[in-house]
Amino acid sequence: MSIRIDYIVGSRRLSNYWWATVILFGGLGFILAGLSSYLKVDLLPFTKLNDLLFIPQGIIMIFYGIVAFVLGIFLWLTIFWNIGGGYNKFDTEENLIIIFRLGFPGKNRNIYIKYLMHEIQAIKVKFQDSFRSKNEIYLQTKDKREIPLTSVDKSLLLSELEKQATEIAKLLGVILEGV
Repeated sequence: MSIRIDYIVGSRRLSNYWWATVILFGGLGFILAGLSSYLKVDLLPFTKLNDLLFIPQGIIMIFYGIVAFVLGIFLWLTIFWNIGGGYNKFDTEENLIIIFRLGFPGKNRNIYIKYLMHEIQAIKVKFQDSFRSKNEIYLQTKDKREIPLTSVDKSLLLSELEKQATEIAKLLGVILEGV
């Protein structure tokens, strides 16, 4: 009885909460600053926007504010829907691998991929040394498809990555490539 389930965080990460909030309120601030220049009333209590002309500064601030506000709402919706969240399930009893991810709402919201264990050729590890190093584990099928198993934001340490990849390879009884 050997079942392994690895949960994937998705878009509900602390950094996404931070950026969604900053962009949403920043956009709202720009909209209010632009409207203040049009209405000649300070809508932001901690600023004095008397010298701000509506054309061109005010209208540009409204435009950028609307863009930022819409982007902030989009980010909050991706957090609410938990885009990219899911799990990897390795079931040796049924010789089955299930990869589940959440997508955007609609007919194809749930991404549900099943593989039989004999269809798997290897567990592949990719290292990318750069400013933001990106270390990932992939499930490589016999028809050369590579399905990512690690979370997009999760940059594992080399030792953790090797340990996790080795455990999955042993569980599936396949080779480990790229180490």
